[in-house]
Amino acid sequence: MYRVSVLYGTPTDPAEFDRYYEQVHIPIAKQMRGLVRWTLTKPDRQQGELEDVYLIADLYAETKEQLDAILASPEGQAAAEDVAKFATGGATFVYGQEREVELT
Repeated sequence: MYRVSVLYGTPTDPAEFDRYYEQVHIPIAKQMRGLVRWTLTKPDRQQGELEDVYLIADLYAETKEQLDAILASPEGQAAAEDVAKFATGGATFVYGQEREVELT
């Protein structure tokens, strides 16, 4: 699987960020077709350089090419443009191929 992780910095108004993300951004981003998974993580503790991460959104596609096409679509562009409207703490986009490690 290929994914983009969006790391949102701590917003100036966390309650407004949460409201906007749930009520406005998710419906816009749900218009993107082809994603196979979308997860959200609110860190409850952090260590290291990125200590102000408020929310991590992971969006998955089967391949890099598929994710690139999803993000380049009009719906993907609308979702990307919407980020500037609520991400007052900034947003960092990290792209990569996911690999699962066998535990046995």
